[in-house]
Amino acid sequence: MPLARRSLMEAAAARFGWRRAYGDTTQVDALLTEQTETAYTQAADHAALATAKNTDVLTVQPCVLDVRGRVLADVLYLEGVLTGARNRSLPPELIERLEDAVGHGHELTVLLADTVRITAAHTPPGHWAPGHDQRWREMGRHAASLLRG
Repeated sequence: MPLARRSLMEAAAARFGWRRAYGDTTQVDALLTEQTETAYTQAADHAALATAKNTDVLTVQPCVLDVRGRVLADVLYLEGVLTGARNRSLPPELIERLEDAVGHGHELTVLLADTVRITAAHTPPGHWAPGHDQRWREMGRHAASLLRG
């Protein structure tokens, strides 16, 4: 539900990581539609930014690594949900869908890992993406200042 329509309790619950469950498929469909619309709205911004920033394989690599890490964490979380569903003997249809989602999630992490490997394989030896040397120097200075206290 959009922020403007959310109650104070819903906003507070979201802040603490509590989630609301819906027992009505109409409400679930509305929530899924809203999630999809929000994602596609944000995707336009992501595409424009990625087009501007991702000029070679080494600028693509960290982005794909980040996505893989998030997907892997979510898939492992779903594995826990699946284990709980099995242990509680929840409906077989739910368990089958969770098994499918977990399996496809693991397949996606493999594809993303392969994509990261391709970025390394297609990088000429000694090549750095524009600005990488500067970023490493800045990170080194920042790390050194943190260690000095």
